[in-house]
Amino acid sequence: MAAGGFCKLPNGTVVVALNLPYGSAGVRVLVHAQNRARALTRLRNLGLRAIYLRGNAAPPTPDEVTAVLHHPDGLIWRTAPGDNGVIVNELWHPIRALLRRSAVV
Repeated sequence: MAAGGFCKLPNGTVVVALNLPYGSAGVRVLVHAQNRARALTRLRNLGLRAIYLRGNAAPPTPDEVTAVLHHPDGLIWRTAPGDNGVIVNELWHPIRALLRRSAVV
């Protein structure tokens, strides 16, 4: 099960953050949508079928919310923080880059 969480914005939309297993490290995916169900549906429509959000253990940080709101697709990812919580200085990538990478592997 993936760790994740969400936050509701003042305009009624939500930002959902999920830590998903991918390769050896895993990725943190952010989705901006009208509600939580729609955010998860957006991921499922891209081929990530077994995506569930239970609880709010790892909600998006304010920086993550800003990043996803400024992206035209509203769907971004980067390498998840390690077990010690250290975040690598990595820019956010559009979800197409992740899907393209998984098709090659």
